[in-house]
Amino acid sequence: MNSDNVRNRFFLDDIPVPMVLANYRIIRDCNSAFLGLFGYAREELIDRSFANLYPQKADFARIGQIWGAHLAEGIVYRDERVMTASNGRRFWCQVHGRAKNAQTPFAQALYCFQPISRPVEIEKLHLTSRQKQIVALVAQGKTNADIAAELSLSVRTIESHRARLMKAAGIKNAAHLAAAFGANVE
Repeated sequence: MNSDNVRNRFFLDDIPVPMVLANYRIIRDCNSAFLGLFGYAREELIDRSFANLYPQKADFARIGQIWGAHLAEGIVYRDERVMTASNGRRFWCQVHGRAKNAQTPFAQALYCFQPISRPVEIEKLHLTSRQKQIVALVAQGKTNADIAAELSLSVRTIESHRARLMKAAGIKNAAHLAAAFGANVE
């Protein structure tokens, strides 16, 4: 590589969007924007698992299953989820990711994080794992039929879960549910 190409390349820390390079969901490199978003010093995150940034280990496992399936399709995948900063503060975050190799999607992947201005109160409802899956898919704008197909459930089961979720959250209709999670629901 000639010296002009080196001078014109961006380095991870030059990018103002919080970004991470990971191997098998272990943080190998990140930029200062990511450190600032989560409130950690670099040495506290490098070579550590993303599991430390989730409210619960079950959330880490659940999202890993979803992402593993989508990244293996060789696409850029995104979702919205609640993450936890170093001081325990929980916040919504949109995450985009791309695997370098679709056959081993977690072997090397790049992730971009963007905080979302959305209250986290819904998390106080103590959602079941299934409800959390459904909420994550609703936040992606998926229909009941899409969610049912992805989770191998019936559309009626998805409708029931969403109805219970709306009742527990005090939400009156599907449009409000979509607004609560920043997505459009059909």
